[in-house]
Amino acid sequence: MKKLNYILYAIVLLSIFNCKEKEKTIVTSGHNEVDNDIVSTIINDKESFYHIDFLNYPKKDKSLPIGVFDSGIGGLTVLKAIVAYDENNNGSKTPGSDGVLDFNNESFIYLADQANMPYGNYSGVQKVDLLKEHIIKDTQFLMGNKYYSNQEDTQFNIDKKPVKVIVIACNTATAYGKEHIEEFIKKAGSDIKIIGVIDAGVRGVLATMKKDEDGIIGVMATAGTVGSKGYETTILNLKEQLVFTGNIEVFSQGGIGIAEAVDEDTDYFNKNLKKPRQDYKGPSLTSATKIDKTLFDIYNFDFKDSKMLCDTDKADDCSILQINDPENYVRYHVVTLLENIRKSKTNNQLKSIILGCTHYPFLLDEIKVVLNELYHYKGKDGQYLYQKFMAEDIKLVDPAINTAKELYEYLNEKSLFNVNGNIEDSEFYISVANQDNKNTKIDADGRFPYDYKYGRNAGQIQEYIKNVPFSRNNISEDILTRLETQIPNVYQLIQGFNSSNEKVNFLDDKDKI
Repeated sequence: MKKLNYILYAIVLLSIFNCKEKEKTIVTSGHNEVDNDIVSTIINDKESFYHIDFLNYPKKDKSLPIGVFDSGIGGLTVLKAIVAYDENNNGSKTPGSDGVLDFNNESFIYLADQANMPYGNYSGVQKVDLLKEHIIKDTQFLMGNKYYSNQEDTQFNIDKKPVKVIVIACNTATAYGKEHIEEFIKKAGSDIKIIGVIDAGVRGVLATMKKDEDGIIGVMATAGTVGSKGYETTILNLKEQLVFTGNIEVFSQGGIGIAEAVDEDTDYFNKNLKKPRQDYKGPSLTSATKIDKTLFDIYNFDFKDSKMLCDTDKADDCSILQINDPENYVRYHVVTLLENIRKSKTNNQLKSIILGCTHYPFLLDEIKVVLNELYHYKGKDGQYLYQKFMAEDIKLVDPAINTAKELYEYLNEKSLFNVNGNIEDSEFYISVANQDNKNTKIDADGRFPYDYKYGRNAGQIQEYIKNVPFSRNNISEDILTRLETQIPNVYQLIQGFNSSNEKVNFLDDKDKI
């Protein structure tokens, strides 16, 4: 009997020990966090880095900025559309351009979660819970007051303003996280409005069609967004709600590598390479996302300057082939989309394509070029291969325009327009790997290795990243040149924030954008 009591006593002690182990703190960047749910941590844990005091969160404060976030710089195309929006009279708020930008008195806080991107890959490795945690942390940053001056800074600043509305400028985050964010906001007792890009994009594409028109709507998005069926479901639902009677079909293409190449993710694009590498994650001759050698003439890849990486001197003889250029990624995915439509034997025509990833508008011209090539492409029999399945003028729909419209209507309805604000007060932040967290793994380029990025688990509430202001230390010259050329108004706002922000301790002048 005594022996049995000892055994039971040992079991109780072991249970207590295991419970204590589960509550064990994880030291990260000087702040102690515990295994927990991120939502509960933000709302309830007053000692947490992520805590927000929602009881004292400013409500209906017109002077607050508008929050915008994406997994990278692609969401700046949404901000571009918002900044350039002029569809209303600023005085009367009635429809009609008055030559004054509708959001000219609003300021914005933009976050690019570059360290954790691409968001589109998390669903494929069964890490949707981790993706949702990243998305909640993005929301927390916009609503909170903390940021770091630079990657080396060990002490965070607490003078960032909260926001009055949040725009999810990311299709994957909208598909997987919008409802999750709204549940979090409701649980916190807040009424912050969350606006996503998917509904806006679908309304935009349906506006290009007549109510009884037949046609194919193409969706080019990340693999994660396509896998969520967010666009397909929303198209079919709104088609019924808005009484569209035509035969509308949806064909989706998961653009593995396009967004990543725009953001210069080295797992997909590395301009310094001259030959294939082992850590490549994009389409290839042997991967599930397969490059078809029989379509070489149709892809029309550009092999110059290592834009395609081959293990031989002759492209036709490659046994290893890797894409290493944004335009070549576009070529692969647009051809694949048209091939899927052709092989379906549909009687419909592709009438429009939703650019279901905020990075894709940066490659708008490249998409147009490839569509034009395919429309005029003739097979070996001299017949047009794709014209039967394509409208000559395919509409490319950027959801950003309709997102700006939805934001305007919300601010107007709730009387939340800032009368005395200045758009030049906008702020821009980007996430970088937190080198002070001893639990993080970082490669030679200062980024998370692929296996670590997607190998983490949700529930360990750590500071994996630091959110810091945009600078030349965390954004490449090529990306800055693209921003300056393609979204000059937003680039000027970034430049203004970077050069006038006295709170940021730049190492020297070259750090200023």
